[in-house]
Amino acid sequence: MNDVLHEAPAALLTINGVVIDDVAIAAEAAHHGDAPDPLDAARRALAVRELLRQRAVSLALLDEGALLDDAAVDALLDRELTHVPEPDRADCERYYAQHPARFRRNDIVYASHVLFAMTDRVPLAPLRQRAEAALADVVAAPDTFEAVARASSNCPSAEVGGSLGQLLRGDTVPEFETALFDTDGLGVLPKLVNTRFGFHIVRIERRVPGDAVPFDEAAAQIAAYLS
Repeated sequence: MNDVLHEAPAALLTINGVVIDDVAIAAEAAHHGDAPDPLDAARRALAVRELLRQRAVSLALLDEGALLDDAAVDALLDRELTHVPEPDRADCERYYAQHPARFRRNDIVYASHVLFAMTDRVPLAPLRQRAEAALADVVAAPDTFEAVARASSNCPSAEVGGSLGQLLRGDTVPEFETALFDTDGLGVLPKLVNTRFGFHIVRIERRVPGDAVPFDEAAAQIAAYLS
C-alpha cells in the first residue's frame, strides 16, 4: 500500500483524504495506555485500520463508507497473502541461472557409503555420535573407508566395502541425491548426510559429466515450482 499518512493541524489525521478527528484518536488512545506515547500509538493504529479499510473497499470486499470488520480483514488478508503473481520468463531465467546443478541430465556419480541406520530401537543421539566419530576416523585415514563400511554399515553394500556403483539422478532419495550431485570434487564428504534411513558417510569416487538441460525445456518445470 503506497499510501500517504500525514498529520493535519489540530492533531487530526488525514489518510488519503479521509479525516480522523481528535475525538476518535483520544478514544483509541484509551486502548494503548501501556505505550510510551498513547496518542502516537493510537494514531498509528487508526491509520493502519483506515488503510486496510480503503484497500478492502478498492477490492470490493467492503462497501464504500462501511466500517472495517473482522470478516473484511480476514477476506483482505486471505486475498493479499495467497495471491502470488505468476512468474514471468525473467523470473524463470534468473532461477535457472542461479541453480545450474538442478538442470542437468545424464550426470553419473560413482559413490560408496557407510549407513548408520535409524530404528525404533536405537536412540538418535548416540547413533549420531557413532556416525560422527566414524566420519572423523575416515577423514583422517581415507584408506580405511572400506574397512569401516564392512564393520559398521547397516546397508547390504557393506559386503563390498560400501560401494553403490554408478548412480544417476533419481536413483536415490532426494536428500542423498543432493549430496551427490549438488557438490563438486571427489573423496569423502566432510559432513554426514542425513536421510530418512539414517546418517551416511559418503565417498565420491568418480564423476562423469552429463549435459545441461536447455532453458526452454526446463521453463515449464521452473514456472510450476515458482508458482
